Amino acid sequence: MKLVLRKTTVKRYLRAGAWQTYGRPARKKALDEHSAWVAEQYMKHRGNADVVRQQLQREFDMQVSLRTVERAVEPLRRQLRAASVVTVRFETPPGKQMQADFGQTRVLIGGEPVWVHLCVMTLGYSRRPFVKPFPHERRENWLVGIEAALRHFEGSPEEMLIDSARSLVKSHSLQTREVVFTDVFRAFAAYWGFRPRACAPFRARTKGKDESGVGYVKHNAIAGHTFESWEALEAHLEWWMREVADLRIHGTTGERALDRFLRDEAKALRPLGAKAPFVQAGELARRVHSDLCVELETNHYSVPWRYIGEHVFARTENGELRILYGGKEIARHLICAGRKQRIVDPRHFDGVAVQGALALKAHGRAGTLRSAGGELQRSLSDYEAVVGN
Repeated sequence: MKLVLRKTTVKRYLRAGAWQTYGRPARKKALDEHSAWVAEQYMKHRGNADVVRQQLQREFDMQVSLRTVERAVEPLRRQLRAASVVTVRFETPPGKQMQADFGQTRVLIGGEPVWVHLCVMTLGYSRRPFVKPFPHERRENWLVGIEAALRHFEGSPEEMLIDSARSLVKSHSLQTREVVFTDVFRAFAAYWGFRPRACAPFRARTKGKDESGVGYVKHNAIAGHTFESWEALEAHLEWWMREVADLRIHGTTGERALDRFLRDEAKALRPLGAKAPFVQAGELARRVHSDLCVELETNHYSVPWRYIGEHVFARTENGELRILYGGKEIARHLICAGRKQRIVDPRHFDGVAVQGALALKAHGRAGTLRSAGGELQRSLSDYEAVVGN
């Protein structure tokens, strides 16, 4: 290849005394006069260059292409991308915080793929985890999972950090960051002595220790495993917490989670005392509505009509719902797996035959009513004839 140099180029290099890089002459760009305004609007609209282009046209009568705006804000685009993924690590002292979250994954149980909802708790200082599986992510399972973690760690932290779960948080303002928790969760937190906190919506990284903990459970404890039964899954997770999670050397702390917990955090947690589970202590206190029903997880369950307006306690045990009044059981139902269902026992209308007939008809039930003595009365069609259908 023949190299051709111009005489003027050689003279310029000789005058400079060294080789010089080629530089393009500076040219005025279309948005130079408004560069500060463009940068401000681009950051304000979180990287939406097309909105900035439209505003330039409205406010400055400038017709520029979208590509022109994108070239002008290229350094800011990189800044926004970095800001969207960067996480400032926030360390908490022993006993200060526990982070709670639910994650879901499909697991082969008894040869069938099943969605399993994993309630994962992580102590902020020691990074010691706790996990409990559930078939769904309802409020009751949030409370049961948190209670199980408190008993596992034998103490309660100062605060509990959760995401904005709909079953626990009524509202969370993006502007004011004001959080309104449900009455049940506030009562639950007061009962166990911790302060509830919630991450900002769409900012789950605020509780990154637990977010990473959920991934750790999925990819270490669950991945590659199949189970004969739900009980086998629970037993495996208990073994995994004891033999794997507690004993691994954490990448951030450089210590085993159990060692760090026993040395510093166990004594910093607040003792639980001899408290009964919150569910038994009154979480399911309910008032009987005029339709003879109490509500639990959006479903309605009937009780005898004479308890209308009274306050009762509802307890879940082994897949059954027991409803008690004054310590005495007044109704028992199988827990409904669906939502917004009405589970009505016809015997609960004993003594109010006509009203009972109408109610049973409204619920699509057929058959007869029973009197207080248990003997069969007239068919529903007789009562319908009396009240004119």
